[in-house]
Amino acid sequence: MAKIIAVTSGKGGTGKSTICAGLGYTLAKQGHRTLIIELDFGLRCLDIMFGMENDIKSDLGDVLRGEKQALDAIGQVPMASNLNLLCAPKTLTSVTAEQIVEICRSIKKYFEYIIIDTGAGINSHVFNIVEQANLILVVTTPDPVCIRDASLMSDEFYNRGNKSQRLIINKIDKKIIGEALVNNLDEIIDKIGVQLIGVIPNDFKMTVATGKGHPIPTDSMALRAFDAISKRLLGEYIPLTVKTS
Repeated sequence: MAKIIAVTSGKGGTGKSTICAGLGYTLAKQGHRTLIIELDFGLRCLDIMFGMENDIKSDLGDVLRGEKQALDAIGQVPMASNLNLLCAPKTLTSVTAEQIVEICRSIKKYFEYIIIDTGAGINSHVFNIVEQANLILVVTTPDPVCIRDASLMSDEFYNRGNKSQRLIINKIDKKIIGEALVNNLDEIIDKIGVQLIGVIPNDFKMTVATGKGHPIPTDSMALRAFDAISKRLLGEYIPLTVKTS
């Protein structure tokens, strides 16, 4: 049965969808049957990142309206044979946590990992969906507003009994750490209070690849970071190294 991983953040713009794409891509490349469910209703982007924009025939909206079964609405990602995507609808659609739980229940036997790309924001809707996950990945950037929002969100998860949390710090740049916004990574970890599982550097190659819907280049620093995180998710010991451009 699939392990459900919720990727969430307290603020938009943290790169949450890119995190989902990178982790899904590397897990699939390692041979694991992986599904990404995108919940950013009206703001979907993963179809573009995976070069599938013109190939999506059905999406989560069709499933919620009862027009499609979940498995029939899932698309296979061309660049990674083990990776599948259930796109968010292009328009705003009402959804309940119970509906997402039921969708996951109906298809989890077909996958090893289900990654849920939640909508950003601190609201009960997100909390109700995310608390069903086996693991919560809280995403932040070095921006002080993002750090504070991530801390508030993590505290609420803990208050609700969701103790299985890990932190991903995204968009790391050597100009930011130690000079501009924060002194070091430990400062971010201490303020949020969640164990770190990985750091993603700013990477122009990754930005271009996802913007064009191309496979991530093998020499991408971000890809190496995603590969390390996915292996840590599997229980492997991978030392944390931070390389920035």
